[in-house]
Amino acid sequence: MEVFLIKAAQLIMAFALLVIIHEFGHFLFARIFGVKVEKFYIFFDPWTELFKWKPKKYIGGLGKKKSLEKDSATPDVSATKESDGSSLCKKGKSSFWGDTEYGVGWLPLGGYCKISGMIDESMDTEQMKQPAQEWEFRSKPAWQRLLIMVAGVLFNFLLAIIIYAGIVYATGERYVSFKDAEMGMAFSDEAKKIGFEDGDIPILADGEPLDIPADARMKMIQAKNVTVLRNRHDSVNITIPEDFIFRLDEESKNENTMFNFMTYRIPAKITQVAPGEGADKAGVKTGDMVIAIDSIPTPSLDSFLKNISGHENSEVMLSIVRDMNGANDTIVLPVSLSGASKMGVGLELDPSAFYKAQEKRYGLLESVPRGVQLGTEKLTSYARSMKLVFTKEGAKSVGGFGSIGAIFPEKWNWIAFWNIAAFLSVALAFMNILPIPALDGGHVMFLLYEVITRRKPSEKFMEYAQMIGMGLLILLLLYANGMDIIRLFK
Repeated sequence: MEVFLIKAAQLIMAFALLVIIHEFGHFLFARIFGVKVEKFYIFFDPWTELFKWKPKKYIGGLGKKKSLEKDSATPDVSATKESDGSSLCKKGKSSFWGDTEYGVGWLPLGGYCKISGMIDESMDTEQMKQPAQEWEFRSKPAWQRLLIMVAGVLFNFLLAIIIYAGIVYATGERYVSFKDAEMGMAFSDEAKKIGFEDGDIPILADGEPLDIPADARMKMIQAKNVTVLRNRHDSVNITIPEDFIFRLDEESKNENTMFNFMTYRIPAKITQVAPGEGADKAGVKTGDMVIAIDSIPTPSLDSFLKNISGHENSEVMLSIVRDMNGANDTIVLPVSLSGASKMGVGLELDPSAFYKAQEKRYGLLESVPRGVQLGTEKLTSYARSMKLVFTKEGAKSVGGFGSIGAIFPEKWNWIAFWNIAAFLSVALAFMNILPIPALDGGHVMFLLYEVITRRKPSEKFMEYAQMIGMGLLILLLLYANGMDIIRLFK
């Protein structure tokens, strides 16, 4: 339950941040061009809201509100003129912030800005029947309306860049390059099926050099051909199937999978021994290197983990190498394992503990272009992977909020949180710019049509397009979250 709450809190926090930034982009550009924004809401508010506030006017929630005006007998202008916004705008006293109602809805599926004179999620057709006013969206030139619509996507992408820049500025980048990993990489079963072998060192993906592991993994998965060094000197080309990413996705769902696709091959080094457990009773010490289990060699951590499984409630002969005053001695110890094949030890997972690590620090100005590079790479990678969604395997892999929440760590980690938030911001930007009615991309598509043809689509057509788009999005939402539920019972 605790893990669920931690993941849910991270998901809600990240989602709320992305919604606020996205909608603020629309809000800011609308107000810059003098367009009235009637509502700014985090989450949706069908029938009622959790909270609402209009500066110097009222505050409330759950359908009720309390006046904040000094003279409570004074009619609430926002209530009597809410539909046309004329009371302030006609007098030239329009406030940049004060003409908008800010609120929190109860349905956490997104958020919205209700922009005056625009056919959007609110489907306020009554307003559209009134004569167009100068402060309305429909009265502005096409280029201004276009900027208002792309602003949300732009702000999400800028947010990702800022987060990535902040991460590299605060932490730098530390990694072990593939060429410095003397034991090479270990590969999962699905990777081995297409030709990878333990010990291979990746060097090229479609002819592009591979070095930084964080970038290389996705490049390899999305490439057509990957070149590896085998036995430190043989160059081998491996063809990557188009559905490889889906094979890895299915493999990752198997609870017996130790790692996904590939990981560094590093020695099995003991970093911690739990008092009273099997390893402690047998005499295992911190710093010991496990080289065999029951005489079966375990030259690397992945082979150790593979060979230790299946020995529940039994005793194994553990061969270890121990540093004895500068000399390495090999010792064989009988170790009792628990019902989960555990002996009570911690293991070194950081490859930089064994191999030379590259570390790059970024100054404030240097972090910005690196943030742009990382954001662009994530956007390009996400766009390339989206084409696979329209395949049979891709349709099966679609997930909703459960799948998104699952990618957050079980323990709160700010660096991990911001990394995931940045990626989700890129994904949200890409999804919103798709030319689907009801999304920003749908509005952009119709505005580009207007700019090119100098003909504005009729309001009735826009209403129908909005309804169709919203229907498609609701179906997609139901399907994605339905797939999450189906996976729970598999």
